[in-house]
Amino acid sequence: MADKEMNVAEVESKSKKPAKPAKEKKKGRIKEFWRGFKSEVKKVVWPSWKQVLKNTGIVLVAMLLCAVVIGALDYAFRIGIDALTKLFVK
Repeated sequence: MADKEMNVAEVESKSKKPAKPAKEKKKGRIKEFWRGFKSEVKKVVWPSWKQVLKNTGIVLVAMLLCAVVIGALDYAFRIGIDALTKLFVK
């Protein structure tokens, strides 16, 4: 029985966590941030001007195709709705 009481006391003492101390402000955090930022930017592989122009052209063509498809669907739905309203208005 004494063993059980001792184990319970050990469990209770382990379950209580000590209070965390207040966080200390680190000095030079902004300098550290900029140093890390600059090192990461140096690792970036930038595309060539030719690749940028090619990708821009692809995006513009895709946008144009989407605009044409949306415009055609809008026109078709407008014609369809106009036809339906004429059927029921008469």
